[in-house]
Amino acid sequence: MIDEMTTVLEPSPLPDFVETKYIKEITNRALSYIKAGFPVHFRGVSGTGKTTLAMHIASKIKRPVVMIHGDEEFTTSDLVGGEYGYRIRKVVDRFVSRVLKMEEDMIKRWVDNRLTVACKYGFTLIYDEFTRSRPEANNILLSILQEKMMDLPVGRGGEEPYLKVDPEFTAIFTSNPEEYAGVHRSQDALRDRMITMDLDHFDYDTEVAITQAKSKLFKRNAETIVDIVRGLRESGKCEFAPTIRGCIMIAKTLKIKNITPSKANGAFTQMCQDILASETSRVGSKTNQVRVKEIVKELVGKYC
Repeated sequence: MIDEMTTVLEPSPLPDFVETKYIKEITNRALSYIKAGFPVHFRGVSGTGKTTLAMHIASKIKRPVVMIHGDEEFTTSDLVGGEYGYRIRKVVDRFVSRVLKMEEDMIKRWVDNRLTVACKYGFTLIYDEFTRSRPEANNILLSILQEKMMDLPVGRGGEEPYLKVDPEFTAIFTSNPEEYAGVHRSQDALRDRMITMDLDHFDYDTEVAITQAKSKLFKRNAETIVDIVRGLRESGKCEFAPTIRGCIMIAKTLKIKNITPSKANGAFTQMCQDILASETSRVGSKTNQVRVKEIVKELVGKYC
């Protein structure tokens, strides 16, 4: 029986998911590795679709999904389980009619956390941004991925000191590059147990298709937005390269305001400047924002 504290997701196709040739190729490669018995690790900068792709692949596996988001404060017990509260047992003795005896015991209650649930029942684990958890918290994964055994804490109870991982168990990991703030360097031993697929920005056709699907704009307008964003990315003059998220933000706002991309429309230029300067700059970095806004204005003039 799965504890009520653990949320299990139903594997189902994602709404508005776009499966272009580029996406299908990555999906098929990942599924081949998983079928061969290896966990897959998607690594890439923010906005390259790592989590969405992991969810998409999980839907193809068609097993219930357990999701964990990496956290600096995680310990092994946050992954495996721990003692949460108490279970009260009351015994009432009425053997002698005129004498009432009552006994109460308070027993610590063990609750399996998400990693244990996934291993026990053969679910698909998505460990999103796993390198945001400290390396020592992830040590438990070493034996799970290699020997298919999970060491059990003493407090969990039971006679066996380990749990045999269900053959249906699958693990999909995602992470940002190590230079990102709040990211830890993963253990070499853990990295060696998974197949890492480095993701870059989507190709042009995929970015257009995603932008159009998320906003319901006409294809020509979606292409204009993607041209502007890719032009800024290829300029190499941003602190952070703009991603598909910038395209989606511009496209959805454009749809809400019911306007079309035009260099004569100051509102469209301002919108692109606000969104792209925000996405490509650190908080408070005005110098970069001014430079980005100038480039965006030139790109709007070029592509509109």
